[in-house]
Amino acid sequence: MALILSTRNLVCILIFCCSVIYNTYGRTDPSFRVKAVNLGGWLVTEGWIKPSLFEGIVNRDFMDGAGLQFKSVTVKKYLCAELGGGNIIVANRSDASGWETFTAWRINETSYQLRVFNKQFIGVDKDANNVVLATTTEPGESQIFQIVRNSDNANRVKIKASNGFFLQVRTEEIVTADHNGESGWGDTNPSVFVVNSIKGGEGEFQVTNGYGPKAAQVMREHWNTFITEEDFKFISENGLNAVRIPVGWWIASDPTPPKPYVGGSLAALDNAFKWAKKYSLLVIVDLHAAPGSQNGNDHSASRDGSLEWGKNESTIQQTLDVIDFLSARYAKDSSFYAIELLNEPTAPGVSLDTVTKYYRDGYDVVRKHSSTTYVIMCNRLSADKTELLSLGSGLDRVVIDVHYYNLFAEFFDRMTVQQHIDYVNNNRSAELSTVNTSNGPLILVGEWVAEWGVEGATKEDYQRFGKAQLDLYGRATFGWAYWTHKNVKEHWSLEWMIKNGYIKI
Repeated sequence: MALILSTRNLVCILIFCCSVIYNTYGRTDPSFRVKAVNLGGWLVTEGWIKPSLFEGIVNRDFMDGAGLQFKSVTVKKYLCAELGGGNIIVANRSDASGWETFTAWRINETSYQLRVFNKQFIGVDKDANNVVLATTTEPGESQIFQIVRNSDNANRVKIKASNGFFLQVRTEEIVTADHNGESGWGDTNPSVFVVNSIKGGEGEFQVTNGYGPKAAQVMREHWNTFITEEDFKFISENGLNAVRIPVGWWIASDPTPPKPYVGGSLAALDNAFKWAKKYSLLVIVDLHAAPGSQNGNDHSASRDGSLEWGKNESTIQQTLDVIDFLSARYAKDSSFYAIELLNEPTAPGVSLDTVTKYYRDGYDVVRKHSSTTYVIMCNRLSADKTELLSLGSGLDRVVIDVHYYNLFAEFFDRMTVQQHIDYVNNNRSAELSTVNTSNGPLILVGEWVAEWGVEGATKEDYQRFGKAQLDLYGRATFGWAYWTHKNVKEHWSLEWMIKNGYIKI
């Protein structure tokens, strides 16, 4: 009996030790580096990653954030928000620019609210002969317009107001909502406009609001097929040890998030943790989209390109609540390695004081649930890469995230293959050395890609470019994460790059 008990005790001790080793993997080994891939376009939609996700949306060119310009067929001039907003709508501009562009807020397939340059919404003054004007920043039923397209020419439209009548151009200075909508679609009808649509965003708000009642089914199918267990197996078998998973703020309200978002992304994230554990991968949860949008881009789920995060305390507190929810949910999961408090806030739209205070508070929220989870603070776009070093240096297990792309600037477009590689070996190396200090916070190159603006580059060129970045970013004290795992654009897909021999980890 004593021998049996001793054996049982030994087994228990071995299990405990293995658990400790697994749970602290990378947390205590100073030589450990994250080699990760981003699961972009999965739980936070980005249309350029998977354009087919948007193909079933009716009036796809009129999605949220699209810029609509209306040219009267009678006066041959564009509708315009006088003074950019806060005034009447006129039709006296020969060319269309900012004041002549109306941003769509989609209500359904045919109905919209139209936001002008100064962020007011157009409506009808029923007490002043149904004059059309833009004076309110809080749209309601009276700011909803139905856009009726000509079945023979979709670029010809009529705009029906909430009073049941159509907009018409009486003169260049007088636009009213009092036309019965009849008289056909010809050039003599003052209620007919030729519409030009400037493509807006293709993010989570656009896809869920665009599909409306069908969104839940469409998104479930996407979440269940775009990233699967097989992807985690592939990642594990090809030299990577972690995944960085972008999520949106609405995940904390699952299964009934505020409209237009739909439930189900939390279950997908739970699956990711299950698969990560099975294939010995670490998980970095990255808050990619914050309430109101921290940068106005598709990947932050902005409705119309506006940046509203941090402009009032409620957006910040709501974001902290999301961090609290995620940290509490996964704190005891052995795969939960790090949480990124916010992805790519934009400078100067988000001030350093605002983001610094949020990061301090977010750090405290995470520490309520875990003393070992790394807390990642992303640098602001277009800001000094060293601006968060002092903050990170005073806190335990803090990581500063920097993103490096040889793209999105005109001077990159003029570079040759060798100039790109030299830029990585020289300029990027110097930049990384500046933040990669021995006594400072750890550094993560949270996004990079082996893509550039070079035309006609060979496979060998891409191999050299990718290797130069792997060699350099491997020196980052926390590690790196490639953007992204899957993408219709081949070089942006690490899966494709590995399968086709462009990159070897």
